[in-house]
Amino acid sequence: MSELILNVSVEAPEPAGGGGSGGGNRKHRSFVRRRRFLEAKGVLRQKQLPAVAALDCEMVGTGPGGRTSALARCSIVAYDGAVLYDRYVRPPEPVVDYRTRWSGVRPRHLQGAVPFAAARRQILKILAGKVVVGHAISNDFKALRYFHPPALTRDTSRMPLLNRKGGFPENVAVSLKRLVKQLLNRDIQVGKSGHSSVEDARATMELYKVVEAEWEQQLAREPQ
Repeated sequence: MSELILNVSVEAPEPAGGGGSGGGNRKHRSFVRRRRFLEAKGVLRQKQLPAVAALDCEMVGTGPGGRTSALARCSIVAYDGAVLYDRYVRPPEPVVDYRTRWSGVRPRHLQGAVPFAAARRQILKILAGKVVVGHAISNDFKALRYFHPPALTRDTSRMPLLNRKGGFPENVAVSLKRLVKQLLNRDIQVGKSGHSSVEDARATMELYKVVEAEWEQQLAREPQ
């Protein structure tokens, strides 16, 4: 039987009179560049690469002594760092500890915030079918009461390639702040106003890009 070869273009045509300045076009070109880069590295074969998003959540304390972590803010960014979602979320249980020093969340942020159930529906719709990158991302999924497919999950706190490039032992969990300082030469999570989940999500995506080709190639050889 003769071999049938189909050539399918993944590039969308520029809109008439466009000049390519629209946000959608930029995102598409970023996707195409990334796809070609990974194809050249031998990571991609026939399957189309899923979209990638980075997730970071901030939690407050509920329950006795405020020991139970509850979602209070969720940020999701695209591969190019564009914000896909960034909302404060009102937990279903009363907040006992706002953990402002770390979360950056204050009582005023949760006044009129999106109720947890509604926020969760919106967030899971965005994450569906995507490769989701995060740092110690199991904590974020737990706060969302969600289980993302392992094959589509990339946890930068558990990536020996990143630790190796940063000069850290491969078998230890290194904080996002330390990895970003060592590999990106940038300071995050500074000051006393708490973390920014958008900043952390973008930083996590940049760390993923540092080892993306090697990481995806490794997963292609040794699928989870």
